[in-house]
Amino acid sequence: MVQQVTPETTIEVIYPESDGQPMADNTEQFAWIVKIKENLEIIFASQADVFIAGDLFWYPVKGNPNIKQAPDTMVVFGRPKGKRGSYLQWDEDNISPQVVFEILSPDNTLKEMTKKLQFYQRYGVEEYYIYDAAKNDLNGLLRSGDSFEVIEEMNGWISPRLGIRFTLTPDTLEIISPTGQKFLSPIEIDQLREQERQAKEAALQELEKERDRYQELLAKLRKKGIDTDNL
Repeated sequence: MVQQVTPETTIEVIYPESDGQPMADNTEQFAWIVKIKENLEIIFASQADVFIAGDLFWYPVKGNPNIKQAPDTMVVFGRPKGKRGSYLQWDEDNISPQVVFEILSPDNTLKEMTKKLQFYQRYGVEEYYIYDAAKNDLNGLLRSGDSFEVIEEMNGWISPRLGIRFTLTPDTLEIISPTGQKFLSPIEIDQLREQERQAKEAALQELEKERDRYQELLAKLRKKGIDTDNL
C-alpha cells in the first residue's frame, strides 16, 4: 500500500499482491516453473544482489496498479535477495527484471501472450523465454534497442545474462547450468544428494576397513619381533 500526496488531497494507491488466480493451470506447468526458479536460485545463491522470484506481481509504474505482470519466473540483477509481496520497481532503484520465463498452459491465449510480450518489451526486459512443455517448443527473444528480436536457433543457445544453455531433445527441454549441471526437479536434487551421501559413507567405511587391515598387519609383524616403529 502506497500513499500519494497531491496539493489537494491524499490518494491511497493499493498495489495488490494477488489476483486470486492459481500460479499454474496443471502439474507439468507448475513443475517447470519450480524447476527453473529453484535451479536459478541455486546458481546465484552466493550472489547477494540477484533477486529471483516466481509468480510475483511486478509493478513498473508508480501510481498505476493496473500496469502489472507476474512472470512465471523473473531474475533481477542489481537487487538484493529477500522477501517481497510484490516487485515495486520504483522502490528497487527503478531496476526492471532483466530475464523472464513464461511456461505456457492450454489456457494461454494469443492475445494474452501478445500483451505479455508488449509489456516485457516496453518495460526493459532483456531476455524473454517461452516454453510450451506440451509441444516441447522453446522460443526466445533478445532485446535489441527498444524492441525484441527473435532468437532464431534456441537449441544450444546460451543466455547472455544467466550463462545457462538450452538443449532441446526429442522429448523435453534440458537446461544446463554454467558449471555443466543439468537443471533437476526437487525430487531429483534430493536423490542426487542421497546418492552423494551414500557414496561418501561407503568411502568412509572402506577407509576404516583399510585402517583395520593395516593395524592387523602391524600386529602380526610385532608378533614376529619386527620393529614396526622404524618401518
